[in-house]
Amino acid sequence: MFTSFEEYAATQMLGQPDSPPRSDGRLVFSEDWQRTVFGMAMALSKDGHFEWEDFRQKLIDAIAAWEKNACGGETTWDYYERYTTALIQVLEQYGVIKPGELLASGASGTS
Repeated sequence: MFTSFEEYAATQMLGQPDSPPRSDGRLVFSEDWQRTVFGMAMALSKDGHFEWEDFRQKLIDAIAAWEKNACGGETTWDYYERYTTALIQVLEQYGVIKPGELLASGASGTS
């Protein structure tokens, strides 16, 4: 169940370029890791580790970068890969993690 923050955050994205996939008004997660990364972003922002709007801007930028480069070889669209990229970028920006820390530890699936 959403709290006020989660409701605000999810509502801010409705109809925007960064809006998450939905079906019948409900968020769609095709894999468990997608739900996990979505929840992590919400929880970390709610706890004050970064501003939600800064994350949203990183997500919009990640989506735009994919759109720009989609014809250059990366043709598979995955919203939550862009979401993860944006989350890592905002966590690095706010000093929650060191730049490249997740890549050094073996995390993958972002571009």
